[in-house]
Amino acid sequence: MMQLYNVLYFALEIYSFALIVYILMSWFPGARESAFGEFLTKICEPYLEPFRRIIPPLGMIDISPIVAIFVLFFARSYGLPVLFDMLMGWF
Repeated sequence: MMQLYNVLYFALEIYSFALIVYILMSWFPGARESAFGEFLTKICEPYLEPFRRIIPPLGMIDISPIVAIFVLFFARSYGLPVLFDMLMGWF
């Protein structure tokens, strides 16, 4: 069971880094049109879209990715341990 926890924790951490790279790519013109940029778009946009619908941009600044990263952080740091504690109670 701990192996599954470690895999999920690592996956959420990697996804957080992918989001950060995707966000930073917006600072470089043409970066999102590369093959790597298109790959990150396919995996990051479905997660970011609900946050963008809820949190409107403040002028030229879109803070929804920051909120999305915080949600991932809290899910990884607090949600995952609680979930696995509940699962361990069942077994």
